[in-house]
Amino acid sequence: MKKFRVALAQMNSFVGDLEGNKNKIISFIREAEEKGCDVIAFPELALPGYPPEDLVLKQHFVSDNMACVEEIAGACRSITAVVGFVDRKSALYNSAAIIQGGSVKGVYRKSCFSDYGVFNERRYFQQGSETPVYVIDGVPVGISIGDDIRCPEGPAAAQALNGAEILINISASPYYAEKWRSNRQMLSTRAGEAGVYIAWVNSAGGQDDLVFDGDSVIVNPKGEIMAGAGFFRENLVMADCDLAEPLRQRLHDPECRSFKSMDSRNATTVRFHDISTGGRAGERDRLDAGKIENPSLVEEIYNALVTGTRDYMRKNGFEKAVVGMSGGIDSALVTAIAVDSAGKDNVLAVFMPSRYTSEQSRVISQEIAKNMGIEYREVPIDGLFQEYLDTMSWEEHGKAQEKIQARIRTNILMAFSNRFHYLDLTTVNKSEMCVGFTSLYGDLGGGLNVLSDIYKKEVIALARYRNTISEAFPEALFTRHPTSELKHGVTDEGALGCTYVMLDPILTAYFDEDRSIEEITELGYPLETVKNIVQLVDTSEHKRRQAPPGIRISKKAIGVDRKFPITQGYRLKEKDCSA
Repeated sequence: MKKFRVALAQMNSFVGDLEGNKNKIISFIREAEEKGCDVIAFPELALPGYPPEDLVLKQHFVSDNMACVEEIAGACRSITAVVGFVDRKSALYNSAAIIQGGSVKGVYRKSCFSDYGVFNERRYFQQGSETPVYVIDGVPVGISIGDDIRCPEGPAAAQALNGAEILINISASPYYAEKWRSNRQMLSTRAGEAGVYIAWVNSAGGQDDLVFDGDSVIVNPKGEIMAGAGFFRENLVMADCDLAEPLRQRLHDPECRSFKSMDSRNATTVRFHDISTGGRAGERDRLDAGKIENPSLVEEIYNALVTGTRDYMRKNGFEKAVVGMSGGIDSALVTAIAVDSAGKDNVLAVFMPSRYTSEQSRVISQEIAKNMGIEYREVPIDGLFQEYLDTMSWEEHGKAQEKIQARIRTNILMAFSNRFHYLDLTTVNKSEMCVGFTSLYGDLGGGLNVLSDIYKKEVIALARYRNTISEAFPEALFTRHPTSELKHGVTDEGALGCTYVMLDPILTAYFDEDRSIEEITELGYPLETVKNIVQLVDTSEHKRRQAPPGIRISKKAIGVDRKFPITQGYRLKEKDCSA
C-alpha cells in the first residue's frame, strides 16, 4: 500500500526577522525534499514569528511577509509545504499557505481563536470561514491552525468527517510545566476518535516572556505516537503514513464508526482542492522513528529556563551576561542557567559585599564561580553605602537604609551592562515577587528576571537537579538560612514571619488559584499568617508591574497571565506599601 511521508519542521522563529525565518524555512524544505517527503509543515506564523503582536498593524510588515511567501514558493518544487504567515484581504488573517510546484495553491485561515491567558488574537485577526481539504497525490489532507484541532466540533473534525485521512495542524503553543502531557492526550484522542493520522507541529524556542517547548508529534489512527521531534530544539521529524490504516481503523473501531456517523448537516462546508503533482517515483529509505522523549518535571523546567534565557540574549543581541552573586541559592541558580545559556566564557559574576555580608557568602560565591569556570569580580559597596548615609545624615537602621545597598548593587551591575554590553540577569524568585520582598530599582532591576515564575521550593529542586549535570553548588548553599544580608541577624523567613515551606503553598493557593482567605485556612494554615501574606501580595502589585520580563513556566506567570490593578480597594487595610 502507498506510503505518504510527512515531515514536521520544529522551528525557532525570530519575531520580525522575515529574511532569517524565510531562509530557515527554505533550508528545511530542501532537507525534506532530499529525504523524499511528500509534505512538510511549519509552525503557526513561522514566517513572521509568534507572537508578532502589533507588528502586524504595520502595513509594510504584512506586505513584506506576504512577499516572502512568494519567495518560499519559488524555492518549493517537488514537495508540498504548509507555511504559517499573516494573510491580508479586507482584514488580517492568521493563515497557512499551501505551497506546491513553485506557487501558492491555497490559503487556510484560522477560525478557532485563542483569547485566554497569553493570547489576544481577536485584537489582530479576522476568523476564517472556509474548511478546505487538499488532495495531494490522491491523499486527502486537512490543514488547520492552533485551537482549530482542540475543538471537538471544529474545522479539523469537519475535515475528518468528510474524508481527510491526514490532519496537519500547525501550532505555536506556549510552554507551561507538563503541558506536553495534555497536548499529547488531546492529539491521541482526536486521532483515535476520527481514525486519522494527525501531524502536529509546534514552535521551539524563546520569545520575550514565552517559551515554546516543541514536542511536535505524528500520531497514527489508533492514537499512538509514531514519531516526535523532542523538546526545546529545532528538528525535522518524519513518518511514513500507511494509507490503508485510516480505513482499517474506521472499520474495526466502533468509536471511529460512531464519529463518522455524526450528523454534520450544520457543520462548515468542506471543499476539496486537488493539488496533485503526479506522486513521487522510486523507493525511499526506511525511516527510523526515533525515541519519544518523556522528560522529568524538573528537567523540563530547567531546560525551559535555559531556552528562554538563551533566546532572549541571542535575539536581543547580547553575547554575555552579568549576575550579581550573593552567596544565596537564587543568584547561584541564575548563574548556572546563564552558563548553560551563553557558555562559561560569557558570564561575569560580581560579588558586592557590604558591612553586613558574611564570610560564608564570599566563600560560597568563590567556590561556585570556580566550579563553573566563570569570571569572578569582587566590588565592595560599603564605602558608597556610607557616602549615601552621610549625604542624607541618616543612621544605619530602617528599610530605606537597607534598600540603598540593593540599589547600589544594581547600579554597579548596570554599569557593567552598559560598559560591556552584558545582559544583567535579575535573581528575584516568584515567592519574593509575590510578597514584595524585593526593592524597586534595586535587586528587582535588570534586563531579564530568570526566576520570576519559580517559587523558592522550585529553586531548591532546580539547583539540586543542576548538580546532577555537573558539580556546581556546595552543600553549604542548601543548608544555610536564606538572608538578604542587608542588616545583621535578619533572615528572609524571620522577616516574612513564616518559612518558605509554608509560604509557597499559601502563595500557590492565593496568587495562582485565587482562593479566599477562608479557603486557604481550611487547608490548615494559621489565619494570621495567611492574612499577612495576602496583605503583602495585594500591596506589592506596583513592584511586579515594574519588574523586568521573566520566563513563563506556569499557567499564572507574573505579567503575562495575571492582570491585576495596582490601584484597587478590594483588599485588607494596607500595612506597608513602601518601595
